[in-house]
Amino acid sequence: MVEGAGDRFVVIVDESKLVPRLGCTGAVPVEVIPFGASHTLGLIRKVFDGVPGFHARLRTVPAAAKGDGDGSDAPFRTDNGNYIVEMFFEDGIRGDLRDISDRLLRITGVVEHGMFLGLATTVIVANKDGTVTVINKK
Repeated sequence: MVEGAGDRFVVIVDESKLVPRLGCTGAVPVEVIPFGASHTLGLIRKVFDGVPGFHARLRTVPAAAKGDGDGSDAPFRTDNGNYIVEMFFEDGIRGDLRDISDRLLRITGVVEHGMFLGLATTVIVANKDGTVTVINKK
């Protein structure tokens, strides 16, 4: 919400965050409402049906971290009380990211995803050698 509401959105990262494709270095998060989360997870999986190296799962935390003593994992909850589905891609997301974004956002139960396409107006990159690179949106 904050990123979309502002006139400028400046991202500051170290160079390890620069990747050839989105999703090639870790999970791409999708926030989903708890009611029907299993069904929503299945619909998310259908978006990537047939994509080699894709899998998705509900993010969990050890129950002990939530104060439960039965030893089982519990769904991770966001500040808004929602769940996170983690999408993994063996070699990153391939295809039209805007189309994929739209398809995910049209799924009932999906709140938002972590792709943040086209929002950054400036990216400031700290390099290992101590230099800084500034990339401005054209």
